[in-house]
Amino acid sequence: MENIQTSRRDFLKTTGLTSLGLALGISAFSKDAVVKKIYPAILKLEINPFIIIDTAGNISIVNPRPDMGQGSTQAVPSLLAEELEVRLDQVKIIQSDGKDKYGSQTSGGSSSVRSLWEPIRKAGAAAREMLTETAAKRWNVPVAECLAKDGTIVHKPTGKIFTYGELADEASKLEIPKNPKLKNPKDFTILGKYNKRLDVPERVTGKAIYGIDIDIPGMVYASILHSPAIHGKIVSIDDSETKKVKGVIKVLKTERTMPHRTSEAVAVIGTNYWAALKGRKALVVKWDNADYEKTLSTEKYFAETYEAAKKEGINFEEKGDFSAKYSSATKKLESNYETPFLAHAPIEPENAVVHVKDDGSIEIWAPVQGPDWALRDVCAYMKVAPEKVKINVTLLGGAFGRKAYHDFLLEACHLSKELKKPVKVVWTREDDISQGPYRPGMLSHMQGFVEDGKIAGYHHHAIGESIVSQVYKGLKPDEADPWLSEEISTNNNKYNFEIASKVSWTHVKTDIPIVWWRSVYASNFGWGQECFIDELAHLAGKDPVKARLEIIKDERFRKVLETLAEKSAWGEKLAEGQGKGIAVFKSFDSISATCITVTKKDNGVKIDKVISIIDCGYYVNPDNVKAQTEGNIVMGITAAIKDGITFTNGVCDQSNFHQYNIMRLNEMPEIEIHIVDSGSAPGGVGEPGLPPIAPALGNAIFAATGKRMRKLPFDINNLV
Repeated sequence: MENIQTSRRDFLKTTGLTSLGLALGISAFSKDAVVKKIYPAILKLEINPFIIIDTAGNISIVNPRPDMGQGSTQAVPSLLAEELEVRLDQVKIIQSDGKDKYGSQTSGGSSSVRSLWEPIRKAGAAAREMLTETAAKRWNVPVAECLAKDGTIVHKPTGKIFTYGELADEASKLEIPKNPKLKNPKDFTILGKYNKRLDVPERVTGKAIYGIDIDIPGMVYASILHSPAIHGKIVSIDDSETKKVKGVIKVLKTERTMPHRTSEAVAVIGTNYWAALKGRKALVVKWDNADYEKTLSTEKYFAETYEAAKKEGINFEEKGDFSAKYSSATKKLESNYETPFLAHAPIEPENAVVHVKDDGSIEIWAPVQGPDWALRDVCAYMKVAPEKVKINVTLLGGAFGRKAYHDFLLEACHLSKELKKPVKVVWTREDDISQGPYRPGMLSHMQGFVEDGKIAGYHHHAIGESIVSQVYKGLKPDEADPWLSEEISTNNNKYNFEIASKVSWTHVKTDIPIVWWRSVYASNFGWGQECFIDELAHLAGKDPVKARLEIIKDERFRKVLETLAEKSAWGEKLAEGQGKGIAVFKSFDSISATCITVTKKDNGVKIDKVISIIDCGYYVNPDNVKAQTEGNIVMGITAAIKDGITFTNGVCDQSNFHQYNIMRLNEMPEIEIHIVDSGSAPGGVGEPGLPPIAPALGNAIFAATGKRMRKLPFDINNLV
């Protein structure tokens, strides 16, 4: 008998189990491919990055970027709704699950709107044109007489109306436009306008589902004890007291798999989380930490960076012979600027539910930043094909880069495989802060000189551990880290140093686990760059704004700085004891500048006001741009004046918020945010507002007190 294989799609089509509709696949990741195939709309199991319009007029879109608070659940449908001429409340969101057909699906690098701005709009415009053409044929009228509006096509002369649902079946048979006409930005009714976040009510009332809310039938809970020295080895386990705890099921060895190494751990399994946690607290584990008592040391790490600052680094770029010009310069400066290791501390700690089933398939429920990366890591770790893994992405209660690092997810995979049942792993706040990964601590060794009253020479030597090296194992010994080097390059900062400039790099390794943090390296190196530019401006006897404008020709940068000077009343005389500082930095294709005003108070200063300017090109919602910038201001100030992460004798010195402080409500200064509408291509919003904050504060402190801050964090109340 012939073996005939029929796909689910073909089966439903031939058996008539569904009505047909219009489903447009979008390629969100290439400029020329707009749509791929037409499917019966009801077949939501056969997902490709597409728009689905069924015969009832329901509209769905696959969102390829998880929402960790940045607003992708509004931004993505806004792009579609604008071109499709529907209201935001008419669009249903389906979250992607990591399969290759969706392309890049990781929320990070402030990339969601930047990468989806054109492709999703094109998909919406293509659908609109097909629906309009179908309506025109039915009425036997010119297409020009038909108008798309609120999910309908209207015949303007007669007022006749077809809903999208009534047209979807026939429209799906048309050839899909390859280059649909996009709306002129001046005609936007959604993009660039204020619209309420429709997902906020559920988040406020507690109805929204986060990873930590997931509850699967038959699920057990795991609380995992890691070595205080992170990479320590287990010598012995005494679980006698743990087994006395009601609800504890089992104690077993497990492992924490990080990109650069795997470490030993012990898991306590319970019928509920509190039993597992209580059992873990009763556990007695002896660790061998001897190998890490010296190597896991932030004091040792930074000592090595300062030693490296005395030597030449690996060149990334150089204009002129900087060393020669610097040696012969009469007015020159040399400074070191240090930034600490920092924890992410998302409000929702790391958690995941994994069920490794009897048939070898794996189902996951987790707050991960990228289901595609999660799928890649799970398949590699479990040695299974992608078809065997189903990932359900929940909302994320914050992430900042942490939840794209899947050690916690792989822990759940390992335990579920061992226990042969669904397992929920929940990290404590202490786990989150003391185990990492962290933003790397970095050093900026700065050199520069002035000629004829103008900043003319500049060298930024970046020193520290490399994310490219530790996480991706992708850095050659003689190669400058390309991520950070490009970020501090003159091509990025647009400073034109007429005589000589240089960007170099030295790799100082550490076993302290690191990964990207909000704004990645920009949060480290904006500090050194913008404080040192201020130092050089003062050496030149120039106002810091004018000194920058003298060496910047780029019109977008100039507009941002000029707007900042205007909004901050930069030239006005300040009260006694007050000082203002500025900084500007470009990251993720957006330019952000900040002015901070401080007032001397006892031995320190008080932050009075923060004014931030951002040029992010075209944007979806101005309210969201401002909200993200507000978050950046809070996080940027916190990173400047609150605790960093330190390691002593192999162990993290911080365990919870009593030692790793964050800014409190009563410490929040007045803030003001302005958007420069440049009409440029969309840039990022979630991160660019952060890099200028610390240097603007440092420069303000110098203006008020004459004291130059060069090491973060510092005690704002005691600057003596």
